[in-house]
Amino acid sequence: MINIAIDGPSASGKSTIAKRLAKDLGYTHIDTGAMYRAVAYECIRQNVDLEDEVACFEVAMKTEIELSPEGSIFVNGEDVSNNIRTDEVSQGASKVSKFARIRELLVAKQRKMAEKKGFVMDGRDITSVVLPDAEIKIFQTADVTVRAQRRFEELTKKGFDVEFDTLYKELVDRDYRDMNREESPLIKVEDAIEIDTTYLSVDEIVALIKKYIESR
Repeated sequence: MINIAIDGPSASGKSTIAKRLAKDLGYTHIDTGAMYRAVAYECIRQNVDLEDEVACFEVAMKTEIELSPEGSIFVNGEDVSNNIRTDEVSQGASKVSKFARIRELLVAKQRKMAEKKGFVMDGRDITSVVLPDAEIKIFQTADVTVRAQRRFEELTKKGFDVEFDTLYKELVDRDYRDMNREESPLIKVEDAIEIDTTYLSVDEIVALIKKYIESR
């Protein structure tokens, strides 16, 4: 068994691919983005200012986050798998993830989870910070218009009332924040394999990564 790290911008399909890949390989999937969403969700629920690093860190310290093998995420024992997928929480996750102490706290938890082999972990700093020694490193990207459409379809399917233009702008803004933050910015590390998923199906992407695994 090996560890597989997948990075990339928001809505590039990282979690979908990581979850499918883990299932096919019999590995465990860790969605690190969901952990930042969980912190943001709890901050919002407690009416904490998302620009207040100290207050957000205090919430993060007291928040118990659990990931189930099936992909559900629990915050203090409550299943919040759907609650953390709203646009508000998505924007909140981008804000709390820029705080160094919160990143350090969650990165430590993520590294602890993946101490052994057999994990597929996705996020925005997995190849560069969390699992720099992963045997397979993927940088997954896609055209921002396509990513906005994917997010729009995902949210509307779940019953959320969203506008495409708003989602598009928020993705552009989030890309800028993720790539320009001081703490663990989104980057493509030198030994990562870049996959542009704009015109690829889930099956095609998974098959491509499996080929990379087999050829290593």
